[in-house]
Amino acid sequence: MSDEHLDRLVRDADPYRPEVIGRLDGADQHLLEEIMSTPKSDSPVRPWRRTLVRRLAPALAAAAAVAGVIAVSSLWRAQPDTVDAGPVSPPRASASAGASAGAVIDAGAISGWSLDLKAAQGHPRLLIDEPGWKPDHVYGFAEEHGTINFRNDARNLEMNWYPDEQYQGYYEDRLHVSKPEATTVAGRPASIFTYTSNDIAAMLKPQDGTFVELRAQGDWTRATFDEVLTKVVRKDAESFLKALPPEIVTPGDVRTEAAKILADMPAPPGFDVAVLDNAGANDQYQFGAAVAGRVACDWIAEWVRADKAGDKAAVKRAAAALRSSHQWKVLHDMNTKGDYPEVLWEIADKVAGGDVPKWYKQGLGC
Repeated sequence: MSDEHLDRLVRDADPYRPEVIGRLDGADQHLLEEIMSTPKSDSPVRPWRRTLVRRLAPALAAAAAVAGVIAVSSLWRAQPDTVDAGPVSPPRASASAGASAGAVIDAGAISGWSLDLKAAQGHPRLLIDEPGWKPDHVYGFAEEHGTINFRNDARNLEMNWYPDEQYQGYYEDRLHVSKPEATTVAGRPASIFTYTSNDIAAMLKPQDGTFVELRAQGDWTRATFDEVLTKVVRKDAESFLKALPPEIVTPGDVRTEAAKILADMPAPPGFDVAVLDNAGANDQYQFGAAVAGRVACDWIAEWVRADKAGDKAAVKRAAAALRSSHQWKVLHDMNTKGDYPEVLWEIADKVAGGDVPKWYKQGLGC
């Protein structure tokens, strides 16, 4: 992705510019209405396999540095740009479901709380046992990578966890930051590394397949950092889940919360909401990006498939669906907090116009 393109991404990705405000016009609006009103096929469709990725490609990292694009958590790596429609087990929803993307949602066999408890078992489950600290950003906890940021006025303490096999590499990297100082956090041996007087990190030794790094930024001193470290505790799964604020989307909430987001999105062919089940726990922004990105990725794959097949009608339907992303409520809600919506709109408009960016999978996390 060139610097010129990144500059233009920042300059032109205004969701309220005249050409994208309001309803779609002409043939696009007609096609969108047709997509949204057409009942789903009775034929079962194989859900696409997805692999969760923690970090986006270097190209998007560069974009994030310039354009402020947030690296969306719990994103999905797409299969090649083909649709496999072979018959397998029936979808979770009934064949009479409507044609919006959210219409195929079903509660599933495991209850929400049981699903949350199961997901939390593999999480480090560290909390700050002191009044005033609240998680305001959450990613993961159903994965080996994840983040929870705790905020207390002008202080932030971010807890990141990684697979234990990466511990040595991270530790050796931190040796370039400062000399390690031994301490104990939540009963685990840990090493403190000092970036600056108010930017301090503590890396815990691995436990149960992961290791945790805590990093303080904001109005900190070494003394306040050491004091808060004594308040970090490891909780059981139930206590940890109850400590999360209600706006955090946990695994047991995924189907219900996804239904709200998907309600105004046209469903791509073969879309199965089950691909969102492994999203872990996320704040509203990260979850919205995971859902909207999944739908956009599937529509782009459908556009590519149809274009290769010479299916002009399907190309037009996919283009209309992608243009409709400017109307998706979740993206407008997110746009005040980060730039993922602008990246999605940029890519969707290009594909709808017949130009598939080589970097779209990195940009959307497909």
